[in-house]
Amino acid sequence: MGEERRTILITGASAGIGAALARECAARGYDLILTARREGPLQALADELQARYGAAAAVLLADLADPEAPVRLVADIAARGLTVDGLINNAGFSRTTGFLSTDPAAHSAMIRVMLTAPVELSRLLLPGMVERGWGRVLNVASLAGQMPATGGDTLYGPIKSFLIKASQGLWLEMRGTGVHVTALCPGYTYTEFHDVNGSREQVSAAYPRWMWMDADRVARIGWDAVEANRPRVTPGVMNNVLAALGGLLPDALALKMVGGHAKRLDRL
Repeated sequence: MGEERRTILITGASAGIGAALARECAARGYDLILTARREGPLQALADELQARYGAAAAVLLADLADPEAPVRLVADIAARGLTVDGLINNAGFSRTTGFLSTDPAAHSAMIRVMLTAPVELSRLLLPGMVERGWGRVLNVASLAGQMPATGGDTLYGPIKSFLIKASQGLWLEMRGTGVHVTALCPGYTYTEFHDVNGSREQVSAAYPRWMWMDADRVARIGWDAVEANRPRVTPGVMNNVLAALGGLLPDALALKMVGGHAKRLDRL
């Protein structure tokens, strides 16, 4: 008998970096549990992973804005007889339109999806990983978490900063257990959405090409980092330069550096 395959749970797996990470993990011999809100794209991805890589991929629908979703998701996984050996907290939330002009319910959902759910899923699943002596947790944060917050997307950067710090704390706690924890901090990343909706040329015009990376490359760098047990990884040389500048510059200069962010994106 061959070695038993390990299984990775990916939230927000239907598209973008989540789908790219699913392909990366499947190519490396992992089975997958894919979750998001939309069944069609998840099932299409599951079929692709089976056909291309021979990976088993279970599809479970979940809306992580629902406070009960993490507990229910873990229960559904157990009911299928599946074991979660690794967790990729990737689920995101559509960009808000300014703090005062965004419905407070949307802010609450954003915090649930991007902050609370990763914490709860980690707390639910890490004990099993520690008990088995092997685990991988990859939290998809952002370059924005290493920069001053931007107007118009006021909560996004602070949420991602929390995720980075929480990942570093977990990395310290998990030392010696066989569980690796990494915060992945991508900058601007091209996904298939830019091709499908015809906006690739527009987003390229909003920011220079050197600021953008492809989702497949980001996924490869992220999974290499968690396998190597690096507490944080920021893909791309220039993204690392920007992160360093964001931490070293005085507030006035740093805020000026990011001040035009929301206005440029609003023109897309």
